[in-house]
Amino acid sequence: MRDPYEVLGVAKSASAGEIKKAFRTLAKKYHPDHNKTDPKAKERFSEVNSAYEIVGDEKKKAQFDRGEIGADGKPRGFEGFGAGPGGFRGARAGAGGPGTEHFEFNFGGGGADPRGAGFDPSDFFADLFGAGAKRGRAGAGAAQRKGEDVAATATVPLETAAHGGGARVFLPSGRTLEVKVPAGVEDGQQIRLRGQGGPSPIGGEAGDALVTIKIAPHPFFQIVERDLKLDLPITLYEATLGANVAAPTLAGKVELTVPPGSNGGRVLRLRGKGLPAQGGKPAGDLYVTLRVMLPEAADPEFEALMRQWRDAKSYDPRKKMS
Repeated sequence: MRDPYEVLGVAKSASAGEIKKAFRTLAKKYHPDHNKTDPKAKERFSEVNSAYEIVGDEKKKAQFDRGEIGADGKPRGFEGFGAGPGGFRGARAGAGGPGTEHFEFNFGGGGADPRGAGFDPSDFFADLFGAGAKRGRAGAGAAQRKGEDVAATATVPLETAAHGGGARVFLPSGRTLEVKVPAGVEDGQQIRLRGQGGPSPIGGEAGDALVTIKIAPHPFFQIVERDLKLDLPITLYEATLGANVAAPTLAGKVELTVPPGSNGGRVLRLRGKGLPAQGGKPAGDLYVTLRVMLPEAADPEFEALMRQWRDAKSYDPRKKMS
């Protein structure tokens, strides 16, 4: 994976605000909704999200800057043979280097037995993994120890969380998996991938991979459990006279009725337009907050009209605060 600073186009010394601004700009540029004919845009969008997951998080950014984790979020460092969960860490005997552990195992046939007469090699595994390991190794029919479960995170666009789709997962072991994300999944929900975790130290069943789904920030929508929130800009005359305006939803644009005399900050509710129903939970709603926007460019006629209105029909919207 590329350096997250390079992906976002920011310097390592960039502030949190600069990083967030760069992310939002690129997220809008490569968002799948805006690039339906470009198959590479989705991959670029995913790369931008992964980069922001590292440097947009204060803790992960510090770890990355210190060299403790890589661009994929996995810990950096050397792992020797069998270094998966439940395995050995270290290096082969004789491999030097600060902080490196060395292992030399002698199970007989090369001099005196370091464990004394009558040493059973299966005792060594029992010391490391418990008595059950010895029984399993000796073929006593006992249940073999299962491998350790591993944790991973998959960051997906909001559209994938809503409609379902595929996601790429990087496991601590270095393996990469493509997983199926069910439609309507919530942020923080966990998916169990059976048999994709750490190997058993004595040949038993492999552990599971526990994948936590993280929904990437969206350029327009904010997620609150299963509901969505949206700030919708409207004109002064639409707020005053009322209008039917186009509003984005996860299922495409819909026509929203703005009642006459709507103040900025008024919230309109679109039922069932949030995250879809999933796992017995009903569909969420979309809450649209109206934001009255003035013309972007200065307009002498508009300003003259406002002065005339101020002088002839002034009013105090803050009188209840005095």
